[in-house]
Amino acid sequence: MVTAPISLAEAQQRIIKQLRQDPGLQPTRLGTERVDLIQAFGRVLATDLASPVDVPAFAASAMDGYAVRSSDSVFQNTAPHVLPVVGESRAGGGKPAPLPENSAMRIFTGAPLPPGADSVLIQENVEALSPDVDSAGQPRIRTQERTQPGQHRRPAGHDVRAGESLFSAGTRLNGFALGQLRACGITTVDVYRLLRVGVFATGDELREPEATLAFGQIVETNRFTLHSLLRPLPVEVVDLGILPDDPDLLRQHMRQAAETCDVLLTSGGVSVGDADHVKPVLEEIGELSFWKIAMKPGKPVAFGRIDDTLFFGLPGNPVSTLVTCLLLVKPALYQLAGTEPPQALRVPATAMHAFTHNPGRLEFQRGWYAAAELGLQVRNTGDQSSNRLRSFHQANCLIEVPADQARIEAGEQV
Repeated sequence: MVTAPISLAEAQQRIIKQLRQDPGLQPTRLGTERVDLIQAFGRVLATDLASPVDVPAFAASAMDGYAVRSSDSVFQNTAPHVLPVVGESRAGGGKPAPLPENSAMRIFTGAPLPPGADSVLIQENVEALSPDVDSAGQPRIRTQERTQPGQHRRPAGHDVRAGESLFSAGTRLNGFALGQLRACGITTVDVYRLLRVGVFATGDELREPEATLAFGQIVETNRFTLHSLLRPLPVEVVDLGILPDDPDLLRQHMRQAAETCDVLLTSGGVSVGDADHVKPVLEEIGELSFWKIAMKPGKPVAFGRIDDTLFFGLPGNPVSTLVTCLLLVKPALYQLAGTEPPQALRVPATAMHAFTHNPGRLEFQRGWYAAAELGLQVRNTGDQSSNRLRSFHQANCLIEVPADQARIEAGEQV
């Protein structure tokens, strides 16, 4: 066991390596279930999917106008070109009749092209003529345009061809993906079971919001905040309540939770105080992979497992809990749920004020970035103490301050 702090990068690499190489942590262990598309938003596909049909199933018009045959002799003559209109094709109006030579058919966006037609004259480039005796009472159109094959025409399978791959296993389904599946006539999908994540807090001083607080007691917030932070992920969060600083109770509840949860998260009890029992209990009933990261906030983080249940012991200070969840827990949960974690957007910005820092640990300050004339600018959100949940107020980013840099001046890049 390595007790010296490791770097954040090493901690992230160790976690992902274990998740990818350990057979007991692969998403196949979750099992699958078939759900309707309406229930599939945010879920992770367990199988590859291909389209059973062409979309669209027929050649269609991309514009309102007139369907024509580009090779007709009328278009070989000098403009203007005059054609009789022999009918119309509307979306949902059934299959149109074949198009005779040297004629046009009124057509609307999305409507099927009549057999024989290979292009569309858009109505803005066409002049409608009144019927006359010479045209046997037929309406006619006149155009200066010489049409080209395929003009304003959507061929069958223009969006998706039958048999074409749509999505592979491991894809997390968003609204665009669900729309594509529905367009292909797919109404149910096989997805991985939701990852079951148990969350509990530790600390004798913690109470629920409805409790009457004695002197020295505080309202516990980390479980609630973690639940909210993890809600958008493909997971089922299980609230395991508050546990006192009692190693026997911790041992009992951690063992029980590991029997029903895929992942356990705790907040508090992982530092070096006399009342910090989470780490030694984990070492007793499970395996500890690493403890302590050279980063601020969030140095005391315990990562390991209890049988096939992954374990994250997060610090108790609210900011430390959330930052370590963002940087370590969320990417791991995506991986465990069967999909690749989204890459965090990492961009340079100009510091709007000076940032002070005690060298030695990589620091993440809560910040607000905004677009300016010369690029992005960023400021922090005030006092960055790890107990101040309010430091996340109006924050939309984390500002990375290198471990060896004592001060960042206004105008420098971060």
